[in-house]
Amino acid sequence: MKLTRRGKNVVRGLIATSLLVVIGAGFSAVGNASNFSGGVDKTHYVTVVVAPGETLWSLASLAHTSVDAIISANMLTGTDVVAGQKLLVPSK
Repeated sequence: MKLTRRGKNVVRGLIATSLLVVIGAGFSAVGNASNFSGGVDKTHYVTVVVAPGETLWSLASLAHTSVDAIISANMLTGTDVVAGQKLLVPSK
């Protein structure tokens, strides 16, 4: 199947748009990761969004880590978390 000149331009446009979306998503991910501070080595952490009903204990259990490690990584002052909250969770 041969593409016309217009068809080739459409394909090029779709590829360019796809690349822009991927690049934008990368910048967005970097921007969200920079919301966490405190000198934490982010290469060994996973960003988790707390779901309704989740607790630090359930997150720690799923990640095979401790509640204290999550508290320390996020500089939390207590154990309360809310749905939608972003947390760094240590990954092994």
